[in-house]
Amino acid sequence: MSGYTPGEQPEAPGLIKLNTNENPYPPSPRVQEAVASLGEERLRLYPSPGAGPLRRKAADVYGRSPANILIGNGSDDLLAICMRVAVDEGATVAYPVPTYSLYPTLTDIARARAVEIPSSDGDETLADRLVAAEAALTFVCSPNPPKGSLVAADVIAGVAEGSAGLVVADEAYGDFADLNTLDLLDEHPNLVVVRSLSKSFSLAGLRLGLAFASEQLIHEMYKVKDSYNVSSVAIAAGVAALDDLGWMQANVARIRSTRDKCVSRLRRSGYEIPDSHANFFWLEHPGRPGEELYGHLRSEGILVRYFDTPELRGGIRVTVGTDSEMSALQEALAPLAPR
Repeated sequence: MSGYTPGEQPEAPGLIKLNTNENPYPPSPRVQEAVASLGEERLRLYPSPGAGPLRRKAADVYGRSPANILIGNGSDDLLAICMRVAVDEGATVAYPVPTYSLYPTLTDIARARAVEIPSSDGDETLADRLVAAEAALTFVCSPNPPKGSLVAADVIAGVAEGSAGLVVADEAYGDFADLNTLDLLDEHPNLVVVRSLSKSFSLAGLRLGLAFASEQLIHEMYKVKDSYNVSSVAIAAGVAALDDLGWMQANVARIRSTRDKCVSRLRRSGYEIPDSHANFFWLEHPGRPGEELYGHLRSEGILVRYFDTPELRGGIRVTVGTDSEMSALQEALAPLAPR
């Protein structure tokens, strides 16, 4: 099998890093305070096995019971837990493509069969085609990388309604869009909604994810998670971050504003960029391949993400950074502008 290839984490200083969808702004000051205040006892002893304090805080914030929430070591941990719960060797895992490139790796690890459903923004047949795969587990990522397209809540509801297997709404970038999929949980006991604190809350280095589902499903997922999958440091930081939603929301608003301004300027220069609902966007040049764009920007000290696959070689994925970082990107791309 081919393992998952994460975005480059350079050791050399000085590069503008727009390749792994990290938040360019710091987390809430309350996070730093919470981490600094941890005593030696909290570090010497094992953490809460179920991340109880964070579970309770998330329940208050999102209007759910703690029994409806599972905390993960990043949302990737929760995706793997969903695989363990639902997928036997030889079973089917379905997902639209292009999408998050971890899904095929998780499928290979489980020795399952992947059914990849080609899709595009606004695809009205997507739910029916996913249901027709008769999968043990179906992933639907929204906003969906690498282009940031949104999958409507009624599509996810349609997949959950028509599927006998588990359906995972992967909303790692959900805070950058207007989503209401948590409301679907009351009607669909086979649905799991997964959120991340890495992107919008600026906590990628601590690895925290939230899974929301029925009490029965969370109970089964709890059985197959690692015994202490979330550290005491991460639990304290997560509670503090959720206690300051306003800080996160202000950063999200800044990122969305910067994204829209940058995309508008690059489009006027002739670059082709579909609408994005995330903290990244997809960029193509009508006359140059993505690898050339990637190499040019790398030579200018800017890292972006290039995917060497047939369906994605035509472009690059760009994380939205600060205003000054995006200005540097525009300046670097100006000599190659189509017009």
